[in-house]
Amino acid sequence: MLKKLLLASLLMTTMTFAADTRIYELRTYRTLDGRLDALMTRFRDHTLRLFEKHGMENLGYWVPEDQPNTLIYLLGHKSKEAGMKSWADFQKDTDWVKARTASEVSGKIVEKVDRVWLSPTDFSKMK
Repeated sequence: MLKKLLLASLLMTTMTFAADTRIYELRTYRTLDGRLDALMTRFRDHTLRLFEKHGMENLGYWVPEDQPNTLIYLLGHKSKEAGMKSWADFQKDTDWVKARTASEVSGKIVEKVDRVWLSPTDFSKMK
């Protein structure tokens, strides 16, 4: 399922980037039971905008049909170093801290996060 999602996102995106250092980040968030809606609300209302503010490009978001407590998304970065800096800046952003704190008033949301850094092949449309 994850491979199909990734392939679909790579095939559907036709953006052209000049630098060979362009990299993508595939993230999978597993929420505690019943907390996916809270996570999606936080992303919809705050997180996407804050990602863009810190130089992260929102490319796609999915909920697997067979994994009800899971959100999978793909971000684009100028380089891995730029992506790491964007994450560090994002995590210190006071707007993010406020949004996260407010969204967790009823309890913790995210149980586990997985990250995979992806470099496009020489024949990829996303290169």
